[in-house]
Amino acid sequence: MTSYLYLSDAVLDRLVQDALSEDLGPQWQDHTSLATIPPAQQGTARCLVKDTGILAGVDFAHRVFTKLDSSARVSVQILDGFAVKPGDVAFLVQAPVRTLLMGERLALNVMQRMSGIATATHRVVQLLEGTGCRVLDTRKTTPLVRVLEKWAVKLGGGTNHRFGLFDMILIKDNHIDAAGGIVPALEAAHEYLWAHRLEIPVEVEARTLADVQLALDFGRLDRILLDNMSLEDMRRAVQLTAKRIPLEASGNITLENARQIAETGVDFLSMGSLTHSYKSLDISLKLVTG
Repeated sequence: MTSYLYLSDAVLDRLVQDALSEDLGPQWQDHTSLATIPPAQQGTARCLVKDTGILAGVDFAHRVFTKLDSSARVSVQILDGFAVKPGDVAFLVQAPVRTLLMGERLALNVMQRMSGIATATHRVVQLLEGTGCRVLDTRKTTPLVRVLEKWAVKLGGGTNHRFGLFDMILIKDNHIDAAGGIVPALEAAHEYLWAHRLEIPVEVEARTLADVQLALDFGRLDRILLDNMSLEDMRRAVQLTAKRIPLEASGNITLENARQIAETGVDFLSMGSLTHSYKSLDISLKLVTG
């Protein structure tokens, strides 16, 4: 699944609205700016990149300023998903100075974090180049802003896994243990899909090569997840399945071992660190005229 399926104008507008209300209160008031800046004073600010990476969140920042003031003029210099370096200007925005100051922190918070995720993802994509393996995100995201974090993964060249619990059946260890094994869990899953007339992907976790064989024999699967397997066992799983069912490697995948894992022949790597252990990009908003 892709986060873009859930990334609509309505979703983004609601996110911007809620985030501004959190920062400005129910009346949308910045008392510091109201106290110190004349209402008619106009200004221009530039969004300055101070780091090297992949830019993300420009579209969101654009929405922040135009939500605050429909007359705000945003001139985008670098689009989301493009590489940036220190000194680059992502965009210019012309608006009342009060508007610039009210939207500054929210725009930067989102851009810095999204750009950090996109940059981390891009590093992995580069590491996997030539292997045919793709990097996936996970549900290890910040509550209520998952769509932004998965959007950033896409902008960094990664692939989105399921968006939530509602758009895929992913049978993991606890499900398997509670259901009495892989086969009973898969049987129950397909009975559920049939009963509810659902057409969503089915994936099952395998902890051993015996689990892989059980899943392979059962069939009717979209993917098998190889959980914390050794490199040798992953190679054997690839040979066993012979590309009949895509394989996803998961568990303790890092920049140091990602290439080795991809070279076993698996189709996907899933990395929670993309959205929970990234480093934000250094980006600032500078008022240049007023």
